[in-house]
Amino acid sequence: MQLVHLVAILAVLQYIFFGKLTGEARAKSGLKAPAMTGDEGFERMHRVHMNTLETLVAFLPSLFLAAAYWSSLLVAALGAVYLVGRFVYWRAYVANPSRRFVGFMLSVGPTILLAVMALVGNLLTLVGLWG
Repeated sequence: MQLVHLVAILAVLQYIFFGKLTGEARAKSGLKAPAMTGDEGFERMHRVHMNTLETLVAFLPSLFLAAAYWSSLLVAALGAVYLVGRFVYWRAYVANPSRRFVGFMLSVGPTILLAVMALVGNLLTLVGLWG
């Protein structure tokens, strides 16, 4: 379970890191709060940060619930793919948003798989076929 915890805290730290980059992009652009538009570099970094938040809402509970039923190593490995996917997404989105698909799939795919694993594990346990 320690590996799952490590992946979870790395995901939170990754989100904080993207927030730092968003703040730096705002400062570099000269865009004053509360404005959210007017500099493409800031807007791209802000979207990376917000999309990461949007995925975290599904990723973290799916990670922990899947870990209740499946191998921690397998769950942590899928979580590691999510983390890599977020970095791929960040680099692609900032450079050229039309190239974000691979990073998006590398983060959303594991999240969906973890959610399905949690559901299957839960249902099998409920009907007495597991655990």
